[in-house]
Amino acid sequence: VQLQASGGGLVQAGGSLRPSCALSGRTFSNYNMGWFRQAPGKEREFVAAIDWSGTSTYYADSVKGRFAISRDNAKNTVYLQMNSLKPEDTAVYYCAADPYYSGTYVSRYRYWGQGTLVTVSS
Repeated sequence: VQLQASGGGLVQAGGSLRPSCALSGRTFSNYNMGWFRQAPGKEREFVAAIDWSGTSTYYADSVKGRFAISRDNAKNTVYLQMNSLKPEDTAVYYCAADPYYSGTYVSRYRYWGQGTLVTVSS
């Protein structure tokens, strides 16, 4: 399984970005997907997750109401719509995949992408 994240960038506070992550090498619809982020000097933390069917989604409290995770199984891609961005959202955003787990723990996801940098200026 290979994961390729893209769509990060520099945005002003209050703006929006929509990173995406494409899975290749296996059947995308067999995998639950998650987004995590890691700011400089901090541990990697959970942001959002979606189950294989797209029926169930989960969010960190810090992004609820601002971020939305979605997937397109026909395009083998998961998205993270990020609105009302804040400077504290600045981090490298990673996508992750697992065939069985769709929760918040970093260590439970089997496959990881390389990350995409999101910088929010004040």
